[in-house]
Amino acid sequence: MATWTNFSTQDSISPMMEQLTFFHDHTMMILVMITLIVLYIIMSMMSNKYINRLLLDGQMIELIWTIAPAITLIFIALPSLQILYLLDEINSPLVSVKTIGHQWYWSYELSDFKKTEFDSYMISENEQTLGSFRLLDVDNRLALPVNTQIRMMVSSSDVIHSWTIPSSSMKMDATPGRLNQMSFFMNRIGLFFGQCSEICGTNHSFMPIVVESILPKYFIQWVKTL
Repeated sequence: MATWTNFSTQDSISPMMEQLTFFHDHTMMILVMITLIVLYIIMSMMSNKYINRLLLDGQMIELIWTIAPAITLIFIALPSLQILYLLDEINSPLVSVKTIGHQWYWSYELSDFKKTEFDSYMISENEQTLGSFRLLDVDNRLALPVNTQIRMMVSSSDVIHSWTIPSSSMKMDATPGRLNQMSFFMNRIGLFFGQCSEICGTNHSFMPIVVESILPKYFIQWVKTL
């Protein structure tokens, strides 16, 4: 089914992804300004015929082109470091989810509830129905409550995978024998897609991730049905 979500990335669903978007725009603005200044200097040098035979030094200009890049890097580094530390912060989670990567599907465990384990496989083309998303939809979607701090624990049973939802700033490697964790917060209801972002074998392109953000009361009902 051809929808706009097949051709573009989804809008941000978490405060961290919004901060990453702002940082991208901030950095791009600085890069555009630097590029324009360099192009202006190149064009001015090519268009004039000034000859300075007696110019031996220029301490002021050397001071400027040494300090200016340092100040520019500071403007980029400070927000970058702030976001980096915020991404590693684990705030008191209300829901914990463990996901395990397999070749080539995902399995989920909700450790806060009893007997809540299920596997998530991609829906093949001959099983798709009207409204499903080709190569993106799965048979069992992971439902999570909106406006809730969630902890995701990621591991793998065979090779290295990567659990990724671009619209929520979540990207964590699933490494065999290692349990990685990350925290995220979804601030709106919707259906959000991702894929394994690590080359994990021949069917690497066919292990999508689907997260459905729902109200907490519907989340409790969904857990009871598992």
